[in-house]
Amino acid sequence: MKLGILSRGPKLYSTMRLVEEAKNAGHEVEIVDPMKCWVNIASKKPRVHYKDEVLDYYDAVIPRIGQSVTFYATAILRQFEMSGVFAANTSVAINRSRDKLRSLQILSKKGLGLPVTGFAHSTKMTHNLISAVGGAPCVIKMLEGTQGKGVVLADNDKAAESVIDLLRGLNAHFLVQEFISEAKGADIRCFVVGDKVISSMKRQGKPGEFRSNLHQGGTGEKVKITKEERRTAVEAAKAMGLNIAGVDILRSNHGPSIMEVNSSPGLEGIEKFTEVNVAKKVIEFVEKAVKEKRTNRTRGEG
Repeated sequence: MKLGILSRGPKLYSTMRLVEEAKNAGHEVEIVDPMKCWVNIASKKPRVHYKDEVLDYYDAVIPRIGQSVTFYATAILRQFEMSGVFAANTSVAINRSRDKLRSLQILSKKGLGLPVTGFAHSTKMTHNLISAVGGAPCVIKMLEGTQGKGVVLADNDKAAESVIDLLRGLNAHFLVQEFISEAKGADIRCFVVGDKVISSMKRQGKPGEFRSNLHQGGTGEKVKITKEERRTAVEAAKAMGLNIAGVDILRSNHGPSIMEVNSSPGLEGIEKFTEVNVAKKVIEFVEKAVKEKRTNRTRGEG
């Protein structure tokens, strides 16, 4: 199999591990910076150009696309898809998952557990938003934030109103969510590949910190999840259309509550704390998908 990994960070842990496991399995693999690719959009000739060559030989690509380059990088990924290359996660699914508001609306429609969430534009709705989520303390979350950045816990209604006024003054889009205190600053990261949770870890925020992200100083440990948590994670990834996803869940009094569905989940923390070879399982999934695609193509020709 000829595999391309779309990544801007060739020395990032996740990228290096995917390369390592692809080579261990005997595949040809290259790292391609999507921001250095370009396309010539011509009728019936969907191609991707990179430096001085045309990338028309991949069987599959694994996108490792950062939030800040989503628009351009998914356009490049879409061009690969149009040329018949298998994408571990599709451009449509990535864009869907990157829109936090849209994600919550989709998950809500599927009947999956979520924190009570409010969204409004008018300044006249500030009080309604805060009341809708049960009042303070409440969480105010910017739609563009990642890795716990752009997330504020407002301890009282006045503080919440001040943060909301500030964000509106900056023309920033945001959500207001109920604060699930019983989670005690911890969440569960479920790593989904295909239709299975292959690994899961508990992330605990540092003392006094309600955010559990490892990038914010949190710690991790292997955790056994319940059947309901497993089902919720798999269904959340499926709702987003993602084959590979990191689903973050809070343990609330009313069951698993989904915080986020990540389309490019990091491998370092989950491999370190669970000792599961996640990268290998990702490569195995791609292998199987490419094999099935070839089989279906052969049957169609026959």
